[in-house]
Amino acid sequence: MKDLLKKLKRRTNLVFGTCIVVMMTATAIFAPFLAPYHPVDDADLLYSEEPPSREFLFGTDSQGRDILSRVIYGARISLSVGLLSQLMNSIIGIVLGLTAGYFGKWWDDLVMGLTNIMLSIPAVIFALAIMALLGPGLMNVFIALGLTNWSYTCRITRSQVLFTRDLNYVKAAQALGYGKIRIMFTQILPNIVGPILVIATLGIAGAILMEAALSFLGLGTQPPTPSWGGMLAKAREQIFTTPWISIFPGLAIFTTVLGLNLLGDGLRDFLDPHTAKKI
Repeated sequence: MKDLLKKLKRRTNLVFGTCIVVMMTATAIFAPFLAPYHPVDDADLLYSEEPPSREFLFGTDSQGRDILSRVIYGARISLSVGLLSQLMNSIIGIVLGLTAGYFGKWWDDLVMGLTNIMLSIPAVIFALAIMALLGPGLMNVFIALGLTNWSYTCRITRSQVLFTRDLNYVKAAQALGYGKIRIMFTQILPNIVGPILVIATLGIAGAILMEAALSFLGLGTQPPTPSWGGMLAKAREQIFTTPWISIFPGLAIFTTVLGLNLLGDGLRDFLDPHTAKKI
């Protein structure tokens, strides 16, 4: 336990990243208890575009809604989109990477060809194309982002499988009569989960940014549901007259993505044995 604490003290990026992610997650979970007002129903035009004050810490928007409450509830949208879409990406990438690396031959060529095609298409363009087919909406955002970034997980998983499939513990499992599926998911996957976890953490940050971009373009979460990207879209025409409407949602996106990137970077250092020896 003491050795673990010493290692954590040396990795400030992991500690700070974890603290930020935990704080944002707690904000999303306990939003009804933390938000001073309802993000949609408590609208009063008499208090429209109020600057930050004691009553409204982050000010109000053009409809008199409390920006702090909308930012707090917006964390639910962003984190849920990031987690669920990256979960979908991870499942697709892990299954394809495991099978491609283990079975090889024509299946490996097919999966790698598809992966290279996905990597050659900008993620934003691909997501916009899916949203154009499905239409705007939160559920369609899940689907679009869940089919966008699996290629990175697939390539990392495949490279790890190619390295581990000839190791002694895998050969021992084969000698004991384990099936191929059992070997892949009980012997190989648990031993390569470190790099996959790092990619997944960074992928959540990317998905949050993508959801904000889609909402900013009007293709993501639809008003009046609070979304950080949607709030920025509404505030772009008032950025000079009422800057607080755009500053606080932007800071929420920046803080969350920064925390996830620090967490991913810290996990990479923590799980990499070569880095661990140097520190």
